[in-house]
Amino acid sequence: MKQKKREAMQFNSEIKIGPKTISDYAKTFIIAEAGVNHNGDMTLAKKMIDVAVEAGVDAVKFQTFKVDHLILKNIQKAPYQKITTDRGESQYEMLKRLETGKEDTIELMEYCRKKRIIFLSTPFEKESLDELDELGVTAFKIAATDLTNIQFLRQVAEKGKPIILSAGMCYLEEVRRAIETLYPINKNVILLQCTANYPIQDAEANINVIRTFKETFDILVGYSDHSQGIGASPYAVAVGAKVIEKHFTLDKTMEGPDHRASVTPEELKRLVSDIRRVERYLGDGIKIPSSSEQMTRKSLQKCLVASKSIKMGELFNGKNIVAKRTNGAGISALYFDDMIGRIATKDYKADDIISLD
Repeated sequence: MKQKKREAMQFNSEIKIGPKTISDYAKTFIIAEAGVNHNGDMTLAKKMIDVAVEAGVDAVKFQTFKVDHLILKNIQKAPYQKITTDRGESQYEMLKRLETGKEDTIELMEYCRKKRIIFLSTPFEKESLDELDELGVTAFKIAATDLTNIQFLRQVAEKGKPIILSAGMCYLEEVRRAIETLYPINKNVILLQCTANYPIQDAEANINVIRTFKETFDILVGYSDHSQGIGASPYAVAVGAKVIEKHFTLDKTMEGPDHRASVTPEELKRLVSDIRRVERYLGDGIKIPSSSEQMTRKSLQKCLVASKSIKMGELFNGKNIVAKRTNGAGISALYFDDMIGRIATKDYKADDIISLD
């Protein structure tokens, strides 16, 4: 039954976002999450885009929301937000300060086009979703807060664009319900493991969930990283993440909900460098000798030689042939068993290399 379920829910294995292709065989797609770390200042936002470009990421992502459509006015802040911002301020008041308008989004999209980096933004309600779609955003990143928002997921899927879905704060069955909602409408989905706190402890990263998602849903997978510093991202790539998302800031000491849990510009550069290094370590999975091994193989692998004098017409056996290093000449010791019982076609002295002449 489980196998049939997987076959029935096979998502697209190759997804294009702008000029980039995401697949199990492509380089990791790295998203620098600016989020609301611009503090509502477009000059700061553009500086963040510059930092993302210099770091070599594939996309820079912001957040688009209409506060009055997103939250009730008396909602308290999340625990981590109370630590990083004014405790006396409501979540509504905080988000109102960080809200960006349509003209701001247009400005940032144009700046990203100029800098040749992919612009992404997370919509948090239908109004923002429609706005981003109208402006031509190439894909939708959906935050963990909306994984259980079935109506919204359906609305996102109906736009027909690639979806990057964070799975934080949820149970596997809730992820399944979300996937079952998206699948009949849109198969261009990438599912990210996420632990939705800022920052998280090392033991909370649980990057092995990436494997669980891959096996359960047969879907492209990634990791939205809230660990401290460069943290878990390179390790997530090693277990199969094809998309990495990481918050960054210009200054961790700035006021705002996410600055402390974000990486600095220098750390963002190192993050990209470390991920690319992991990819080089991982290779292509094809087991052949590397170019640097070819000469080593010739010097160190063994071939068959006569262990004593062998007369023409005599049979090769386990007592008259042995494996030694021959600088690559002769028959590989791998074929020892195949040589047993064959007839020698010439005389051999001890240490002569066996041939098939």
